[in-house]
Amino acid sequence: MRFEKDFLDKIINITSSAAIACYPHLGKKDKELVDKAATDEMRKNLNQLNINGKVVIGEGELDDAPMLFIGEKLGTGKGPSIDIAVDPLEGTNFAANNLPGALSVLSISEEGNLFNAPETYMNKLAVGKDVPFDATDLDFSVEKNIKNIADSKNKDLDKITACILDRPRHKKIIDKLKELKVNLKLITDGDISGALLVTDDKYKVDIFLGIGGGPEGVLAASALDAFKCKFQGRFLFKTDQDISRANRMGIKDLNKKYNLNEIVKGESIFCATGITSGDLVNGVKLGNGKFIAETLVTHKNSMIKIVKKEVPITWLIKVFTIKDQLLVPSSIG
Repeated sequence: MRFEKDFLDKIINITSSAAIACYPHLGKKDKELVDKAATDEMRKNLNQLNINGKVVIGEGELDDAPMLFIGEKLGTGKGPSIDIAVDPLEGTNFAANNLPGALSVLSISEEGNLFNAPETYMNKLAVGKDVPFDATDLDFSVEKNIKNIADSKNKDLDKITACILDRPRHKKIIDKLKELKVNLKLITDGDISGALLVTDDKYKVDIFLGIGGGPEGVLAASALDAFKCKFQGRFLFKTDQDISRANRMGIKDLNKKYNLNEIVKGESIFCATGITSGDLVNGVKLGNGKFIAETLVTHKNSMIKIVKKEVPITWLIKVFTIKDQLLVPSSIG
């Protein structure tokens, strides 16, 4: 199906509104409150779309997530059947502490085109379109992947940069990267944005790798598809509950390595609006009585661009019935 510009604008407005809804709670140290603000706003606006929507990537299963849960039906029911993948607030710690990198993320596609991923970990690898497809693989050693990237880009190893979540589970990988003299970009959260750093040379990241959230992997893949990047993922199932959940979603081969075209099929729209400024987009700003929200939007086979939306301040006051002085985020300084 073809997504018209008017529909695309509505999707951009949804992530922009969710990001702006977080603004009064930035730096207030309350992760649940700021996440709820984004989730409530996103769900409300998705329900106003003329679609038959179904959440395939959400805040969790029904027992764990009262809103935007996996399988939830959204929209008026009067339009096309749409798969919806959401992360209303990627980087709750960032937003709660007013740190860089918090995003509001939404991806949509025609029904059946977005992978229905379980709430479990995924081993991931992403590289840019300038790296030959067969140069990297999840089943290669870290050293082989890095050396193949260096060869393909005609770079020395000490000119290669790898992005990875700074977690104890990655100690061996990080130690190997240091041994190879590879530059490291360690991130504390936000592995959607981390994966997207391979999309452009300006970010100076050659490979994103390591274990992160499975749902975040699907969302990242939706954007990477438009950039013609490579993405691979393999789910990690540690408990019987994880395996049972995967089986219910139709996953039979628990060790399968998924390529990007198996995760995202056909057209998809990806929107990531900055809540706090990061590598990809600027965060929500307030000036001249308006909020300014910046969104990275990708539409496969159509466009990749940064969109700025201006929203009158009265919108937020109406939504939260709050006073002007509460609009200033708290500083952590």
